[in-house]
Amino acid sequence: MSPKTVPRTSQKTAQKPAKPGPAAGAAAPAFTLPRDGGGTVSLRDFAGRKLVLYFYPRADTPGCTTEAIDFSRLKAAFGRAGTDVLGVSADPVAAQDKFKTKHKLTIALASDERRKMLEAYGVWQEKSLYGRKFTGIARMTFLIGPDQHIARVWPKVAVAGHAEEVLAAAKAL
Repeated sequence: MSPKTVPRTSQKTAQKPAKPGPAAGAAAPAFTLPRDGGGTVSLRDFAGRKLVLYFYPRADTPGCTTEAIDFSRLKAAFGRAGTDVLGVSADPVAAQDKFKTKHKLTIALASDERRKMLEAYGVWQEKSLYGRKFTGIARMTFLIGPDQHIARVWPKVAVAGHAEEVLAAAKAL
């Protein structure tokens, strides 16, 4: 198999079984990651506010682009609900910056190239595409309350209508 046919998230090393992510009611795993535009973003930056933490497989792919545009379109509504939005993938910051500029995204994007946060949230998982197994990011979303505990988890996200569903949950929290 040529390197061009292997998704960027695949690993040739031994795969560890996916560790389950935190469930509703659990403390949100702490993180500090490099973010778009430079600098870092940490869970503690959102203390006292609600946070939508959504994980996407790869910047500038169709589903990920639609999801990011939807969250950006609703950014003001999330703000009125006292909620911030942060998208996370394993893409390098340069790719995040390019993605954000190309699609005029208004939400923050973070990069977890080392996959520590992805593993802590249980989104770095074994996947299958056309019968070939590889590890990558499962599209998942977490709503974190102002107390930094998980309020709700969407373990298998369907992109269409997802941002609206998350907004409704944030308003109800």
